[in-house]
Amino acid sequence: MLQEVLPASLFAVLLVFVRVGAAMMQMPGIGDPYVSPRARLLFALLLALAVTPVLSPVLPGQPESVAVLFVLLAGELFIGFFLGALAKVMMSALVVAGMVMAYMSALANALVNDPAAQQQGSIAGSFLNVTALVLIFALNLHHLLIGAVVDSYAIFPPGDLPPVGDFSQLMTDTVARAFLVGIQLGAPFMVVGLVLYLGMGLLGRLMPQVQIFFVGMPLQIALGISLLMVSLPVAMAWFMGAFEDTFIPFTSG
Repeated sequence: MLQEVLPASLFAVLLVFVRVGAAMMQMPGIGDPYVSPRARLLFALLLALAVTPVLSPVLPGQPESVAVLFVLLAGELFIGFFLGALAKVMMSALVVAGMVMAYMSALANALVNDPAAQQQGSIAGSFLNVTALVLIFALNLHHLLIGAVVDSYAIFPPGDLPPVGDFSQLMTDTVARAFLVGIQLGAPFMVVGLVLYLGMGLLGRLMPQVQIFFVGMPLQIALGISLLMVSLPVAMAWFMGAFEDTFIPFTSG
């Protein structure tokens, strides 16, 4: 009965589209809210049409009942959403780093809307997010993301039960790694801020008549911006390496 309503070729495209589409909805840049939902769906559909012939050997046969079809689609949706969520979690490292930089640069009160993080964030965090998105596409890391989704069919064949326990452990490790990377990116600002606060405290004790905050805040902002200019290349290279390492285990190359 199902074969009469859903041709085999359309079933294969649908099965691939569910996993690919769920992943693309979460991918940095492609899945961000400032990208039109129609454009995201069209991109996911075209990508599914392109890779379906390659993946046809690992795709299961068409099920006999609608219930089995929904079970297959639910598993594909879960796997695709998980792969896309890994990228989102790694991008959150920049939000952590940006807030650390803002706190240590006296810019924490200047919150702006961060379209990449889909929330209010610091100016430094928004800048890091935009810079990272540009570098992801400039360095062709989006090819790595797409390749990880396609190669995931060899690790998680359609029709098999997703390893929920392994997924939970990997997501926990990724969240911990993202937080660690964010702290590592903001570590120079923490050191400079600590030294600056120590110096301002000593100056306040030695010269009580000096308006410490009036003098220290412009110096703190200037040091923060200067340190961001100096450390940005190294910080972005470190983040790109961590971002790439997240998806290399899913690729066959």
